[in-house]
Amino acid sequence: MGLEIRCTLRLGPDDVTGTAHLDSTALAFRGTTRLSVPLATVKTAEVAKGGELRVTHAAGAFSLLLGDRATAEQWALKVRYPKSLVDKLGLKPESHVAILGLEDPEFAAQTSARLRSPPRSSLPAKPPAAGTGLDFIFYPADSAAELSRLADLKRHLAPTGAIWVVSLKGKAARIKDVDVMRAAKAAGLVDNKVCGFSATHTALKLVIPVASR
Repeated sequence: MGLEIRCTLRLGPDDVTGTAHLDSTALAFRGTTRLSVPLATVKTAEVAKGGELRVTHAAGAFSLLLGDRATAEQWALKVRYPKSLVDKLGLKPESHVAILGLEDPEFAAQTSARLRSPPRSSLPAKPPAAGTGLDFIFYPADSAAELSRLADLKRHLAPTGAIWVVSLKGKAARIKDVDVMRAAKAAGLVDNKVCGFSATHTALKLVIPVASR
């Protein structure tokens, strides 16, 4: 996810070739020198001639030589105005949402600010009438047993709704994306998007196939 490019990092008197990566939370560089700057700490992101992106942040300053002005402008805008988590997840003010046992203070704050109606914390005993239901269900799953609930969750979705399965990522991961995809297929769902949920978790979006709606 995000933007990635081979470029040159200018840090003090040194120029280093490597790969820059930009997502909604951080700007990172990987090479013989490594750098990771949270976007929340960035003070300015300006474009200079030759496609140079000059960044100042709480701990210092550096430049990325991105090759051309258009690319540098694109990166500068995304550094200055990163998408929020709820934007990436597709939540709109009118969305009907259930958050099932997912404890994340930042996500809770953003959903509270975005949604007109507070999210549900549980699902009703009976599924909704045909053609109605929830727009989004957020469900934490880190085991095969937890993934086995997907078919039941699907019954509570609106035809165009989605289940976001939120799982640990990296070395802490207990299941893989392919495990979620396999369980989704068994439940009559398909995956169509992945999203970085937090520093520790990733989210996979599952929807009802168009032919089955």
